[in-house]
Formats: sequence, structure tokens, C-alpha cells
Amino acid sequence: MSGERKGIRMKRTEISQPQNRPDLLIVVADQWRGDVMGHLGNPAAITPNLDALVQSEAVSFSQAYCQNPVCTPSRCSFMSGWYPHVHGHRTMYHMLQPGEPMLLKDLKDAGYFVWWGGKNDVVPGQYGYSTYCDVHFWSTTQIKRPMRADLHSSSDWRGDPGSDTFYSFFYGKIEKPTDFPVDEPFVYDAEWHTVFGAIDQIQHAPQGQPLCVYLALGYPHPPYAVEEPWFSQVRREQLPSRIPAPLDWHGKPSILRGIAERQNLQNWSEERWTELRATYYGMCARVDYQVGLIVNALKASGRYDRTALFFFADHGDFTGDYGLVEKTQNTFEDCLTRVPLIIKPPAGMERQPGICNALVELVDFRATVEEWVGLVPGYDHFGRSLLPLIRGEVIEHRPAVFCEGGRLRDERQAMELESDQSPEGLYWPRLNVQSGDGPEHTKATMCRTHDFKYVHRLYEQDELYDLVNDPHELHNRIDEPGLDQVRGQLKDLLLDFYLSTADVVPMKVDQRW
Repeated sequence: MSGERKGIRMKRTEISQPQNRPDLLIVVADQWRGDVMGHLGNPAAITPNLDALVQSEAVSFSQAYCQNPVCTPSRCSFMSGWYPHVHGHRTMYHMLQPGEPMLLKDLKDAGYFVWWGGKNDVVPGQYGYSTYCDVHFWSTTQIKRPMRADLHSSSDWRGDPGSDTFYSFFYGKIEKPTDFPVDEPFVYDAEWHTVFGAIDQIQHAPQGQPLCVYLALGYPHPPYAVEEPWFSQVRREQLPSRIPAPLDWHGKPSILRGIAERQNLQNWSEERWTELRATYYGMCARVDYQVGLIVNALKASGRYDRTALFFFADHGDFTGDYGLVEKTQNTFEDCLTRVPLIIKPPAGMERQPGICNALVELVDFRATVEEWVGLVPGYDHFGRSLLPLIRGEVIEHRPAVFCEGGRLRDERQAMELESDQSPEGLYWPRLNVQSGDGPEHTKATMCRTHDFKYVHRLYEQDELYDLVNDPHELHNRIDEPGLDQVRGQLKDLLLDFYLSTADVVPMKVDQRW
């Protein structure tokens, strides 16, 4: 079966540009797990605004997966439609270079007014942002109101080095600083500043030009910290059961054991884990509230009906599962790879609101935008438009989804040595393991169907999980003879995936003299 028929390679077609192109609101949360959604059946999730969209006019893709479990490679992937391996975007320090495809630039070149607020993690900062957007809203130097400092800028909240809190990323409830005005409704920080900047842009954008608001939020990325009212909104007793840490880590990737040993959280009580997890859920609830503010601004401005809204995350978070916090770069548990993806079409576009359980990837985001705005990419990528699924058509969008990470043994440039490697650094447990000489940071790729997950690793044992009987991925069944046929089928899918996506041939051809 060819790659195109299996939904791996995009079939390039010429699309005529619509006369009335929709406005675009693209909200990307950082590190939001796909299971923290009320409408997906999680009773502890406080997501009323997103839930209301799905109930009335949006589609929520319950089985959406990122293409790399850390920020930069994932964002390079969904902005280009390329998998990380296509051009080597596999680390936090290998971003989309000038001349490589980037959706915001393409929208700007096509006549959109592009407002980019929030974090980067996708293009090299040394080149600036004027190529990619009309406004890059990030600086907080001119703010005239008191503002809470970023927790990454201090370490006094972490406890003593060697304690079981030093690498836990757990802060908890954010109290309003004493220098904040009494009538200040929020514990104002850079995130709120960016959200209000997006609202201001929506309110004052020129009416004669299509608008793209790209809001790259920092929440719910740890440290796990949130203010009231969201801290207390989460009902602790309704949190789903936490996936326990394996007793001996047998069959699991060695990087997980290495991080667990360094994070030093083995003696945490379930009550402490509950508070950490509830705080993370509160961070998600705050983002949902902010999305509601932006939706209200769109409605008040008269732009809501003509706006296509996208909400998703770059990747997930352990949040206590397997006894770990934060993330890894080359393991593919569902809590890291499954992400929320909610899409609201413009008014008048056919849609079947509700939950869609088809397997989809974040590379499909770009293809969906292209079809709606009439953007012809001019190069091959691997996304597939989600419009048929949004319309409710029953199709097999993808037989499997893929995620990849890690490095070769001698790829020094992929060790991320540019990050803070000192034991005082908040991310030291992961960075220390992945920069070592052992197999922990081995290059690896996931192939996931609805029922099974296969992970091929270069320097370690492969993984195979029966997701129907073992949804928490605790029992690696790679060597069980009874699953030989399944293992062979998944290996074939993985081989076809790489054969179909190994390179991109330029559209421009050369003259032979």
C-alpha cells in the first residue's frame, strides 16, 4: 500500500484562493496533556470554555499526537508539516532556518496581518521576527503595573539541594504579592500581559485585511504553580488515578530510570502527588479561562463568525505518572505524546461538532489551515487536511501516528550542551542523563495505532504495548511470541513511514548543461 493511500504523504493540489479568507486564532498551550479535558470524560478537568466550543460548533480530536515530545522539534514540525527527521529538527537548538517553510511567514506573504504573542521555540532568535509576523508581542519592559517574576528566574522556592523537592518543579499556590494593588484581579505576569495583548489586537485590528493571531502560551508548562481561583477549583478527589512508577523499570527505556533517580521523588506520598497534579489542572483551567476571554473579544469585535479557531499543545507532561515530572526527549508515553486539538470552523463551513476519535497528527494542522485559506505551499509536506473529519465524513485518516526523538551516539550537536548542565539547574535530571555516553538518549521512533504502540530504539530494547489491555504502558511485550504478527505489522508501518517521508524533493528543477 502506498504512502499516499495510507495518509502519510500529502497529495499536493492547486487550491484557488477564497475571496473571503477567514481570520485565524491559533492558541498553542505548552505541555498540556491530552487527557485533561472535561468533555473527554475527565471529571477533574476545569475546561468549560473549550467544552462549550466542542458542544456547539467545534471538533475535538481525542486521538491527536505530536511528532516530538519536547517544544522546539514539535513546533518546527507543525509549522512546516515536516517530521523532525526530514531536516534534522530534533533538538531544542535546531530551529526552522531562513528559507525553510514556516506557516506564519507564508500567511504573512499571502496578505495576512500576523500578530505573534508569547514564546518562540520555533525560529532562530538571532534573525528577528519581521519575516514571520507584522507584530511580535513579547517584551514586558514597558509595563507600568506590578508583575510577578518568572519562577525560572529564582530557586528559593525549590527547597535545599538534595531534598525531594529540589527537582520536583512543584510550587503550588501563587499568593498575590504585597505590592500588588488590592483591586488587581489577577496575579499579573508575562502570560496575562500577552493574553491582553492578543485581545487588544483583536479589538483594534484593521477590518480590511485577514488577521492571524498566534498566541503561544507558556502554561501549563511547569513549574507547577497557579493562583486563585484556579488553584482551589480543582476537586482533588476527582483526579484520575496516577500511573504508578514501575517496581524495577524492567522493559522501560533506561532514560526513565535515570531521570527518576535524579529527580528523587520516590518517597513522595500520594497526598503530595495529588497537590502537584491538582496545581497542574489549575494551570490548565487558567488557560481555558483565558481562551474564553479571547473568544468573547472576537465576538465583541464582530470577527468571531469569520474566525477559524485552533487550540492545541506542543506536547504533554508526566505530572506524576510513572513517578516523574516534566518530560523526556525520546520516550513516547501517551501522557507526553497525546495532546488536545480543538478546531472551530468559520461560520457557514460544514462541520459535525463533538468528539472525533480518528488518529491525527499535529502535522495535519498546517494542511488544514492551507485548505481553509487557499494557501498553496509550494513544497511537499506530510500533513493531511482535517476538513473531511470536521465535516463528519467516516474515513481512515491515518492507520497510525508517529513520534520521534533522541540522537545517535556521536551526535554531539544533539546533546543540548547549550542548556544549563549544572546540578543547580532545574532541568538537570533530564539534561544530565541525555548528554551522557550511555544508551539513554538513543534515537527512537514510536508507531501507534488505536490498539498497539511499538517503539523502535537503536541502542536499547524495543517496546510493544497492548493498549487495550495495558493502557498505562506498564508491560513491555516486545518478546512475546503471541504478538509476532502484530510486531511485524507495526514494523512494516514504521518502515513505510520512513520510506515515504525520508526527504523532500524541491519543486524547482535544475537545468542540465
